[in-house]
Amino acid sequence: MLATARKLLELIRFSHTIFALPFALMAAALAWSTELFRWLDLLGILLCMVCARSAAMAFNRLVDRRIDAGNARTAKRHLPAGTLSVPLVLAFTLLTSGGFLASTLLFTWHHEPNFWPLILGGPVLLFLLGYSLAKRFTSLAHFWLGAALMLAPIAAWIAVRGLVELGTPALIGTAVLFWVSGFDVLYACQDAEFDRGAGLHSVPARFGIRRSLRIAAGCHAVMFIVLLLLGFTCPQLHWVYAVGLVPIGVLLVYEHRLVKPDDLTRVNAAFFQVNGIISFGLLALVLLQLWIG
Repeated sequence: MLATARKLLELIRFSHTIFALPFALMAAALAWSTELFRWLDLLGILLCMVCARSAAMAFNRLVDRRIDAGNARTAKRHLPAGTLSVPLVLAFTLLTSGGFLASTLLFTWHHEPNFWPLILGGPVLLFLLGYSLAKRFTSLAHFWLGAALMLAPIAAWIAVRGLVELGTPALIGTAVLFWVSGFDVLYACQDAEFDRGAGLHSVPARFGIRRSLRIAAGCHAVMFIVLLLLGFTCPQLHWVYAVGLVPIGVLLVYEHRLVKPDDLTRVNAAFFQVNGIISFGLLALVLLQLWIG
């Protein structure tokens, strides 16, 4: 049983939850700066994030299992390799989907219940799952993924404050949209030839690797501009946040220095290590700013 649980965590790349969770917590922290903090809200945000992402990743592995089997880079994943069964992964997808919807009830368990997470939970889940089918019909699949993760900070804000003053979470979400879209384009460069041959849609398959790297860099430039705009418009963010954006910008530049059109060997370092530092770095930056005031 423990071995199966470990394989399921590997299947959904559980450690990659770090990409979206810090942005959700960042938005929640800014919302809590003017709202009463509730432990149930924090628990609800954590459970919703983990369950929603787990369901989306498991569904992705399910619907892509035949595609993965034909790609040398992904053929050793659990479903193509037969180390996990389709019924088990389907059951896991349904369980985590139910866990996500059930977790939205936590926001209704206090004297001022917030029903918006419960109302919006179903449509959000369908949008998250829909990403897995996008590359079959559009090269904008990377931006669908970015939009899916964009919902994390917006949903966290709504869970704490409801549909009130959505400008701040919308800016955080927009930064996430372009950040995720950019690094997903980078990552997809590894499969440009396979996607083209398999009739799948992606930015690298359509535009080639060299132009795709420029598109990814443009996405990250927009992300940085949005983060700057957030500092100007959010009243809780001051000089600490502004100074902290400098190393964030340096990391974004470094990420693109790692990957070259004729050398994609360091894509994983750019994708996992640098982006993990960026996401946690931004959360730490906002928390420090709120603590200092």
